[in-house]
Amino acid sequence: AFCRDFSYNQLMGNFPSWATNNNLQLNLVANKFNIRSNNDSILPSGLNCLQQDTPCFLGSPEYYSFAVDSGSNRSVRGLDNTVYEADATSLGAASYYVTGQTRWGISNVGKFNEAPNGSYLMYSSQQFQNALDSELFQTARMSPSSLRYYGLGLENGNYTVLLQFAEFAYPDTKTWQSIGRRVFDIYVQGDLKEKNFDVRKTAGGKSFIAVNKRYNATVSKNFLEIHLFWAGKGTCCIPTQGYYGPMISALSITPNFTPTVRNGVPKKKSKAGVIAGIVIGASVIGSAALLGIFVLVKKRRKAARQQEELYNLVGRPNIFSSAELKLATDNFSSQNVIGEGGYGPVYKGKLPDGRIIAVKQLSQSSHQGKSEFVTEVATISAVQHKNLVKLYGCCIDSSTPLLVYEYLENGSLDQALFGHGSLNLDWPTRFEIILGIARGITYLHEESSIRIVHRDIKASNVLLDTDLSPQISDFGLAKLYDEKETHISTKIAGTFGYLAPEYAMRGHLTEKADVFAFGVVALETVAGRSNTDNSLDNDKIYLFEWAWGLYEREQGIKIVDPKLDEFDSEEAFRVIYAALLCTQGSPHQRPPMSRVLAILTGDIEMTEMVTKPSYITEWQLRGGNTSYISSNYSSGSTTGEFREQRETSPLTPSPTITGVTYDGR
Repeated sequence: AFCRDFSYNQLMGNFPSWATNNNLQLNLVANKFNIRSNNDSILPSGLNCLQQDTPCFLGSPEYYSFAVDSGSNRSVRGLDNTVYEADATSLGAASYYVTGQTRWGISNVGKFNEAPNGSYLMYSSQQFQNALDSELFQTARMSPSSLRYYGLGLENGNYTVLLQFAEFAYPDTKTWQSIGRRVFDIYVQGDLKEKNFDVRKTAGGKSFIAVNKRYNATVSKNFLEIHLFWAGKGTCCIPTQGYYGPMISALSITPNFTPTVRNGVPKKKSKAGVIAGIVIGASVIGSAALLGIFVLVKKRRKAARQQEELYNLVGRPNIFSSAELKLATDNFSSQNVIGEGGYGPVYKGKLPDGRIIAVKQLSQSSHQGKSEFVTEVATISAVQHKNLVKLYGCCIDSSTPLLVYEYLENGSLDQALFGHGSLNLDWPTRFEIILGIARGITYLHEESSIRIVHRDIKASNVLLDTDLSPQISDFGLAKLYDEKETHISTKIAGTFGYLAPEYAMRGHLTEKADVFAFGVVALETVAGRSNTDNSLDNDKIYLFEWAWGLYEREQGIKIVDPKLDEFDSEEAFRVIYAALLCTQGSPHQRPPMSRVLAILTGDIEMTEMVTKPSYITEWQLRGGNTSYISSNYSSGSTTGEFREQRETSPLTPSPTITGVTYDGR
């Protein structure tokens, strides 16, 4: 037969009738042919289920497991009662096969070079060590290039893929035949699991020893692919010519969840029940069914349309399935909750590839909705900076959309400063944290391709990595706006204690609102306390009121946290000065973040005059009564939110302050 491989070639259009010529053996797997019912008769069996986008069972799964005894012509029951089905023993070069139940399929590509018989099946009567089911290893399938097994109609979720290997061609004696090496790569769902996998080397340099490899895999489109690929490495002609490529003895796929399908087992029907149901409830059932179908179709169309819109908006981030994240977080166990934010709970989880993640769940009761969710995903995917939290991806097929972040094990800055954790932040660390936050905000304001105002800069939204380097998190409140706009009027969204006066009172938002919030965080980091602490003496309750009192008496350095045994007084004074400058009452008196960063690093002199803002003066005239500066957030949360303590009249910011005026950005 004339063999040709056309698999994975993006071929489109109607299925060619000439492809079934008796002299042709074609592998047309994973293309995009327009396969219609009127050309079913010319199709090699099962090809419609092995086209791209896997049309068979898509959305209607029937199975949750399968197992194959590779190279065997009969089924085998293992000691654990797993039934290993017989393999397609007639499979040759450039060919494929799908089982009669359409449960699984196989595709083989390649022809052994100069092989005397070109056998794709291997047999051995030897006993195998480390094997629970030795019979499984008496046969194996070998491929000269590419071997794929497919799971069809699987219920979506996380699975364990068990691949079983044993080398039995290379003897353990000290002969030339013992130097043979079989090397190939293993992919599961397109992910490289093993590079240059050598069965014999893995078995300690011995043949006839079973090697089991287990991998976690996520099925999201009712389809699973296992790919063994020879990349031209290893020997080619030992013990005979044309002896190389991947070889496998058996494989099995089992679910890591409780299945809801019958795994191909038909339902037992009761004739009496069927008759009674037809006679008694035909009209009721018929009406209910029609109504239910109508509602279901309408609901699914709406959900599909909304989900498509979300996918279009999300863009770059990876899309995780709900099943994958349930497995990672132990079904969103309460024991894995690491915080409670505006989106709802935040869970710690672990992906199959070993990555530790933080999963932020959008709660039904949250004031934020899907539009804010998509804004956060699109925003974070568009910006990359070492001081911005890393977004791995998102999930939008669950009842509540989810964001998947890199997990930062040292928690948030507010926990480190105000909590009861074990972190001890010395002065060099605190100074680097302040600089890192400044660099991150500078990037958002002035260097990113998208102009971004965070709107909720606060200590609990600054996370610390293993090196205690800061990363700004929670872009859910971010507002994007055109470069030509100088401000936007918006509903107030942020945290009391960090809100700039013009934003708190009028919803008048520019980057200067972030500059104000940075000043608060910077001073908190220097002082080692929150901006409001009712446990302190009256003159120290409000951090900025106390700081201005010290600054006016030229004792500003006394703001520094008394827990610090040593600190650089020049650096500390620059931070205090910058914090007071950033929190000036008028946004025009606050410098852009790039200038703030230059002040902190000492690249420019501290020439601007700072004057006590009117909101400080008015607090004192009102006996310490405050409005937007009051804070009662939980320092134990990685994404703590505010709860307003009291409602008071808004304060009018000072219209003029002696010093430099910064217009625009």
